[in-house]
Amino acid sequence: MTSPLQVGYAAMLEQFHPSEAVALSAYAEQHGFSGVMAADHFQPWVPAQGQSSFVWNVLTAVGERTRGDFGPGVTAPTFRWHPAMVAQASATLAAMYPGRHWLGLGSGEALNEHIVGGYWPEAPERINRMFEAVEIISKLFSASLAGRDVKHSGQFFKLESTRLWTMPAVAPEILIATAGPVTAKRAGRHADGLITVGAPLEKIGGLFSRFAEGAREAGKDPSAMPKALQLHLSWAPTDEEAIANALHEWPNGGMKFPKSDIRSPFELEQMAKLVRAEDFEGRMVISSDPDVHRAHIQSFADLGFDRIYLHNVGRNQREWIEVFGRDVLPALRR
Repeated sequence: MTSPLQVGYAAMLEQFHPSEAVALSAYAEQHGFSGVMAADHFQPWVPAQGQSSFVWNVLTAVGERTRGDFGPGVTAPTFRWHPAMVAQASATLAAMYPGRHWLGLGSGEALNEHIVGGYWPEAPERINRMFEAVEIISKLFSASLAGRDVKHSGQFFKLESTRLWTMPAVAPEILIATAGPVTAKRAGRHADGLITVGAPLEKIGGLFSRFAEGAREAGKDPSAMPKALQLHLSWAPTDEEAIANALHEWPNGGMKFPKSDIRSPFELEQMAKLVRAEDFEGRMVISSDPDVHRAHIQSFADLGFDRIYLHNVGRNQREWIEVFGRDVLPALRR
């Protein structure tokens, strides 16, 4: 049976003070958005974004102010965090808000992770670290629910005998963020679901098939596993405003190169000076026409996403929430 499409709100802690981000999350729910995704950043992408609050505190407040699903989309359980701490944070939220919290995990970006001063490895090692972390978190969830201790000694992490003493009745779903086919296949084997960002449909179709391959190898039904999308867009009352918002607030969306090795928002700010409106072509829809956005979002729903979290890059959040709540969300279908 196909689950209904859920369209949630991406609360951008890189752009908004945490109190405002929580208020906007509640406002979005009042206008038909189904849940909230918020990323674990230590720094914004560029200084103009201006904020970067602690995601776990904000998610607790989101849990209090809303009724839908919510999760960190995503956190890296590998450099600033030991996986056991991420497991404890997630289990606590799931215990406080049963059936609502999911855990989104990724392999990390230097922008956030270099701050603890460790060596920043190449992508294959970062991905291997992430999957070892997923193993630890999964073992902690299952052992703790069974009332026993667990330990781990691996290539990257150690865990002495322990358990999580505060657990929900059901462990949170673990969704792995990926944009690459090899990671997608491993995610299908080891996780409960997939998170990715807006990309050409054929590329995402390839991710889905590799994810399904991995899931089937592990004896799971890929059609029953959640597939979540974070979709950046720029809507404003005029095309000119929408373009200006994209260039000022979210120039990183127009950068056609991997950004995971860049350490400073000020470095990205210098690169942002080279970004032009045409660089967003095929990467992010910029339009004043809600129907153009609706068709774009629908194309991802048709591909098979069951959860889509929207981020309008401008500061015009309330106006955008009202317009999309009225003109876009009711027209979307799964």
